Amino acid sequence: MATLGIPQNTIEVLQKYKFRFQKKYGQNFLIDTHVLDKIIRAANIKEEDFVLEIGPGIGTMTQYLCEHAGHVMAVEIDANLIPILQETLEAYDNVMVVNDDILKMDIGQIARERNGGKPIKVVANLPYYITTPIIMGLFESHVPLESITVMVQREVAERMQSEPGTKEYGALSLAVQYYARAEIVANVPPNCFMPRPNVGSAVIRLTRHRDNPVKIADEGFMFRIIRASFNQRRKTLQNGIGNDGSLPVTKEQAAKALERMGLPATIRGEKLSLEEFAELSNILLRMEGSHA
Repeated sequence: MATLGIPQNTIEVLQKYKFRFQKKYGQNFLIDTHVLDKIIRAANIKEEDFVLEIGPGIGTMTQYLCEHAGHVMAVEIDANLIPILQETLEAYDNVMVVNDDILKMDIGQIARERNGGKPIKVVANLPYYITTPIIMGLFESHVPLESITVMVQREVAERMQSEPGTKEYGALSLAVQYYARAEIVANVPPNCFMPRPNVGSAVIRLTRHRDNPVKIADEGFMFRIIRASFNQRRKTLQNGIGNDGSLPVTKEQAAKALERMGLPATIRGEKLSLEEFAELSNILLRMEGSHA
């Protein structure tokens, strides 16, 4: 089978099957072999690995994964792509194509049944509109994961790895960094895709922490505090928390907790590190009358 990373081969396959791109699935197929090589290297795919690929499209990256991994499961939501994948991947006996919605699948069960419960590697070229739900779904369900190497909108990749005090820093940065070490490994211009997207992309590798980087009494409560702190970015952190009707925390309690941490009352959420948010949520939880 011809390499699909070469634009002419991709065009031939799409024409043969009269394939029409569907906006609702955010389909942009990669047509650059250099970028494919970078993704495989960044994901550090070895022959003993079980790889879950989300959104294989016509199988461009899947072919590369099959060459390097022990087993590949490719989950594709668009039923129109299944016959194409059956042809483009027919040379490989280490791939299983599944026509399903990744958000509705039990990935923990897949890891148990297909990989003996050992950590799996996830590789994907994700549609922009669904990037965050997929990544957070993988982390929050505590699937055994070694790493997630994904192509996403560059702006989203920058938010995932940004530091406190920067304009990109927010709830997504903290959520991702709580679970993993985030590292942008390649920037990818729009001309590497068909059809060409309107924005630049980036490949980001999220390497799952072996141990949580912070000690917290209640993970869910900390993330509620974080969300409240960033819901109104221009407000001080104590106002953001105090104004959030869903939290059992008053503005006065937030002010007292910040004072105990030696932080000014005027501080905003974007200045606090993950460690400081963990400390803040632990203090608030211990305060009388505050419970998650």
